[in-house]
Amino acid sequence: MCNLYSVTKGQQAIREPGRAMVDRSGNMPPLPGIFPDYGAPIVREGPAGRELALALARWGMPSPIFALKGKKTDAGVTNIRNDKSPHWWRWLGPENRCLVLFSRFSENELTPGGSKQTMWFAFDEDRPLAFFAWIWTRWT
Repeated sequence: MCNLYSVTKGQQAIREPGRAMVDRSGNMPPLPGIFPDYGAPIVREGPAGRELALALARWGMPSPIFALKGKKTDAGVTNIRNDKSPHWWRWLGPENRCLVLFSRFSENELTPGGSKQTMWFAFDEDRPLAFFAWIWTRWT
């Protein structure tokens, strides 16, 4: 999945299949374009049980040390391809697992002219809510 997706379903539609008992998302509007470093809804385990969270959930995880060489800031990583790397082990436990919600996602397609065009994908025209498994942590 590319680094752009959307959630157009309301909180109630998210709470039920995600079995979220606590809603910490506030007044969540439809989110037609979620890019890296944008706030995004997730369902995770909280102190009071499974919760729907929004405000502080940002797309990305801290970068491995080798990726930070020569850089002053950490923009984060949005594609974790090697879960065997020791860098990720600290976040693979149940306390850091979450469900990321989406109604549709995008991929870039290379056009015959060489430019990239955003192509959107959903399960059907109604764009039903779907989830994928992810990990989360607090970081700046």
